[in-house]
Amino acid sequence: MGCPLRVRPENLHKVIFRKYIYRRQILKDLAADYKRSIPWVRKQILEYEPEEKIHNPREVVLVCDTTFYGKKSAKLGTMVFKDTLTGEVLIWKHVESELVKDYKQLIQRLLDYGYIIKAVTIDGKRGLFKALNDYPIQMCHFHQKKVIQRYITMHPRLEAGKELQKIMRTLTTTTETRFTNKLNIWYEIYKDFLAEKTLNIETNKESYKHQKLVSAYRSLRRNSPYLFTYKKYPKLKINNTTNALDGGVFSPMKKLMKVHAGFNKSLKLKIADEYLVNYKKK
Repeated sequence: MGCPLRVRPENLHKVIFRKYIYRRQILKDLAADYKRSIPWVRKQILEYEPEEKIHNPREVVLVCDTTFYGKKSAKLGTMVFKDTLTGEVLIWKHVESELVKDYKQLIQRLLDYGYIIKAVTIDGKRGLFKALNDYPIQMCHFHQKKVIQRYITMHPRLEAGKELQKIMRTLTTTTETRFTNKLNIWYEIYKDFLAEKTLNIETNKESYKHQKLVSAYRSLRRNSPYLFTYKKYPKLKINNTTNALDGGVFSPMKKLMKVHAGFNKSLKLKIADEYLVNYKKK
């Protein structure tokens, strides 16, 4: 085994950082390898700065989402845009919360670099449809299903909820026309039921008796123009979910942040930068 100290000084930070993160070597072992102290090893890791992203402007189809490390209340997350045509992570930004203005900022930065955006897949965050309406938008099917599940649960008690759940199960396999027709028929059957209201005696205000079911229906109506975009532009190969990020990028990145206990905020973000700038399609 060659002596680690033969590594060029300018590459030493990188080598030690990557051994610490990717090979999961602990500080004690790294100190022994380099015949230095643990504080010295820690200093090399903290002083490492990931390389800058090199851009290759071209036509891209984006999938965009934000992940948080722990609970959102911790205010530590990363917004990422990935090109689904090549699998390349194009751009990202560390954020404290998921805001529309940050999505718009990253879109503009890509345009400034010279990229041509052909379509975008998003999770359906309120305000994003309007902000990105210059491009064909695909609403993530997984997120839409989760929204409906949140309103009617996985095991709805009401007959209307059960029937809506059946319609939702066809989302990924049906066409826009068939899906819309089924939703229209469902609404005609249950519109009087949905219109039922109840009076709050204390406030003297009326509200929908089946508010969650009404909210589920309204969510589908609001998002329906964006649920089948991927079928309208088959040549673009638009993803109908954000899974290319959720499972393909975010999950492995979060695992790296747990290889050693006690990573602080700045080190977590440095790991994210290192991982994303070197991300390759599997």
